[in-house]
Amino acid sequence: MKILLTNDDGIHAPGLWAAAQALSQVGEVFVVAPDREQSGVGASLTLHAPVKARSLAEVRNRVTAFSVEGTPGDSCILGLEKLVGSVDLVVSGINSGSNLGWDVMVSGTVGAAFQGYFRGYPTIAISVGSVQNPRFDGAASLLRLMALKLAQDNNRDGFLLNINVPSLAPDQITGVEITRPGGRSYGESVREEGTGHQKRYWIARNRPVMADNGEGTDMFATKANRISITPLHLNLSHQEVLPRVESLLAGVPEELLGKGG
Repeated sequence: MKILLTNDDGIHAPGLWAAAQALSQVGEVFVVAPDREQSGVGASLTLHAPVKARSLAEVRNRVTAFSVEGTPGDSCILGLEKLVGSVDLVVSGINSGSNLGWDVMVSGTVGAAFQGYFRGYPTIAISVGSVQNPRFDGAASLLRLMALKLAQDNNRDGFLLNINVPSLAPDQITGVEITRPGGRSYGESVREEGTGHQKRYWIARNRPVMADNGEGTDMFATKANRISITPLHLNLSHQEVLPRVESLLAGVPEELLGKGG
């Protein structure tokens, strides 16, 4: 089994190497990850400058590794299109800090995973729910078990799973639940520094927002110390708002195209 592993916390992040150690028990692991912290960059790509990659001289856990001067998305693309090639599984993580609800829209962990999904591969984005002193053993064990299951599965159709694991000892995790994304978990605030023309602004995600965190959501599951597994896809259309859009557009095409009365 051939596995591409990337992340957004950077090539030296402990969660990345916890995942590499676990997955190397199942197959051949190739690490292609950013050379620095890239949290919050979403699915951004480097399109107007060359992207550099270097092979790491020190290979840990019998893993071939590349450090990329680019985004998590760049790293995944370089891995699949040039450095590694076709694989059986793409994994992004293990991220320090959860990616719940609307976090998937800005998460570099999920952004990298989408590049694997776009190319038709079984893909997993995985995070643990703590930034300070995170525990990776539960998430690493889950990755190993899921990779083993996938290795025995003849269905090679692509999918994308966003997994959030409580940062707890495995015996403290109360279950595994297939979930849907909740609402927004945190809002942004802006802090201003300096005076006159020398002002700087810091954007922080530090305002909790309670929106759709009921039963069945990823936030509800992790709050109950359960592992949340959320299948994601590309359909972002909002069908429920179509009647309102049709009302707003009444008469607009005719006026725009000069066909009105």
